[in-house]
Amino acid sequence: MSIFDLSILHCPAESNESLQIYYLHQDSFQLTTWSSCTALVSKFLNLSIVEIPHSITFATTYRDFVTTLNKRVSDYFKINNISRHANPEMVIKTIVMFSLYLIPYFLIVTSAVSNITGLIGLMVIMGFGLAGIGLSVMHDANHGAYSNKAWINTFIGYSLNFVGANVFNWKIQHNVLHHSYTNIHEEDEDISPRGVLRMSPHSKWNSIHRYQFIYAWLLYGLMTIVWMVAKDFIRMVRYYKNGLAKKQKANIVREWGILLGTKIFYVGYIFLIPLFVTSLTWWQILIGIFMMHYLAGFLLAIIFQPAHVIEGSAFPLPDENRIVENNWAVHQLLTTTNFGNGSRWFTWYVGGLNFQIEHHLFPSTCHVHYRKISGIVKETALEFGLPYKSVKTFFGALIGHAKLLKQLGRQPL
Repeated sequence: MSIFDLSILHCPAESNESLQIYYLHQDSFQLTTWSSCTALVSKFLNLSIVEIPHSITFATTYRDFVTTLNKRVSDYFKINNISRHANPEMVIKTIVMFSLYLIPYFLIVTSAVSNITGLIGLMVIMGFGLAGIGLSVMHDANHGAYSNKAWINTFIGYSLNFVGANVFNWKIQHNVLHHSYTNIHEEDEDISPRGVLRMSPHSKWNSIHRYQFIYAWLLYGLMTIVWMVAKDFIRMVRYYKNGLAKKQKANIVREWGILLGTKIFYVGYIFLIPLFVTSLTWWQILIGIFMMHYLAGFLLAIIFQPAHVIEGSAFPLPDENRIVENNWAVHQLLTTTNFGNGSRWFTWYVGGLNFQIEHHLFPSTCHVHYRKISGIVKETALEFGLPYKSVKTFFGALIGHAKLLKQLGRQPL
């Protein structure tokens, strides 16, 4: 029996209450009702369950849309005899992205390039490689989309740890919270208040936010640096305290060991080895590392932010019973925007994340298939009178993001 990838599970902890779930089986999202959590677990023993006490429930509207879209996308893969996972193009891309990161590194530590201009150029290339690994490789693997073999997804997914971050935290923050509760205040950490940044109309406003449409771009470059040195530790503590780590059946001691061990490994190869085997000083190495991460962080941020924090995007709130007015699939259409779909090179580099609607509806399908199924998704959405939001160019999406930042910076009435 295949392992199910849950999108939404309302499962009261230590309870035999009935529950609703949206789940993905062979990448088709379905809504079903079970008499109890116990019944669900006994039916699917190898189901990876995320129990969130008092979790949000989505409405059961537009069931025909869900059924029709599932069938049409499934038929596309069946008729064309295509796997939903990686193809040779994806394997080549994986090699290219790791090469962009690793080849410059070895040129630096072997002193094959030693002049400042050359070293700066190599760190820029490493920055593109670092972002490329995040966008095009580890992202698919950690969604279970790279391969139908779990060990391959796990192995490639740990490339996130290899470049300084932590896969356990990322899966909770991204797969569980962001994909399940996209753009929902106090649930989706991608739009949670960040001090000087206000990403949701429901977040507290401060006067500094008036200028966020200007300074946000400078802060975006710090994204991976903050992850590496602070957020991973903060989130590990938070997810332990709020029970999310436990709900993942995680051994928190083991996860702390992996986090600390891989952080030490990262510092060892990115800082200590260049310090000991090259003539570079410690501050020159730190500047190089900062340059690489700043570029990668900026690239990652400007790809992810316009997909949900853009002019016209919805930020729904649940009612007093913690129910969202639309079903999960429709919710994704309302809160997600595609952009720059006409450029194949752009799509190639960003790992298909400019086809964000397709990614959110079918996260365990490898991104190399998004272009082909996008026509099916758009046609079906419009057929059912549902929105399919798309901006023609990437630059247009950045303008839309800037406009929303400016709107969110205004003092609420």
